[in-house]
Amino acid sequence: MDYMENTEAVIQNLRDAGCDDEMVTCFLKMTECGERQGQLKLLEKQRRNLLEQVHKNEKQIDCLDYLVFQMKKEKKTESRGK
Repeated sequence: MDYMENTEAVIQNLRDAGCDDEMVTCFLKMTECGERQGQLKLLEKQRRNLLEQVHKNEKQIDCLDYLVFQMKKEKKTESRGK
C-alpha cells in the first residue's frame, strides 16, 4: 500500500512537521491531482523554514551562552579581588 493513500497518516505527519491547515489542504489537493513535484516543493519549503528557525534559535542560544560566560568571568574577577 502506498503511504500517500493513508490520508490520516499523511495529515498527521504534515501537522507534526509544523505545517498549517492551508499547507495540508494544498498538499492533499496536489495528491488528488498527482502533482508529486508540487508536493515535494512544498515539503522542501517547509524544511527550509524549519531549518531557518533552528539556525535562529542557535544564534539566540549563542547569545545566552556568551552572556553567561561573561557573567561567570566577571564573578571570578570579583572573587580574586576580595
